[in-house]
Amino acid sequence: MRVAEFDREYVLRQAMLAFMQCGYAKTSMQKLTQVTALHPGSLYAAFGNKKGIFLAAIEQYQADRNQQFTALFCDQMPVLPSLRLYLDSIIAECISGDAMKVCLLTKSISEVEGQDLQISQALMANLNAYENALAIQFKRAIEQGEIANTRTGEQLARFLAMGLYGLRTYALTNRCEHDLQQLANDLYHAICN
Repeated sequence: MRVAEFDREYVLRQAMLAFMQCGYAKTSMQKLTQVTALHPGSLYAAFGNKKGIFLAAIEQYQADRNQQFTALFCDQMPVLPSLRLYLDSIIAECISGDAMKVCLLTKSISEVEGQDLQISQALMANLNAYENALAIQFKRAIEQGEIANTRTGEQLARFLAMGLYGLRTYALTNRCEHDLQQLANDLYHAICN
């Protein structure tokens, strides 16, 4: 049997787009073959089933987001200016209306929670890794004297993650840049003070 050759990252990014637009339940294998331009047999051979494609798409999504996060939060820059840029990038994603800018993890967790343990665990693991990455940055900011408050890096990370989940959800019903920017500013100042 011949192994199908294709650009795995491209295929997974196309699958991500479909999952972001339609949600997990409403994304059919037919839709996935359409957006990836692969035959059903190739998708099944590479990923097993829709769930396998989704789990692989979650991994690709997290790899892409980690690359973006690492580029913004490099060790040579202070944390708070990086945080400001990060919040601005999230606002830009929220107001764009582009399905590829929607957070796959936060969109999917409410849809599949309690329905599929393996998918829920993969989503939660990625969200926990995100929170841990934020905590590392906040610890660095505290050590460098950028943030002077009584909260720990973990507490600040948890607060920001909660705020960003809420901000992304709020943006689904209100894409007013001014309103979203004000909410992001409130989050930023709550962390800095």
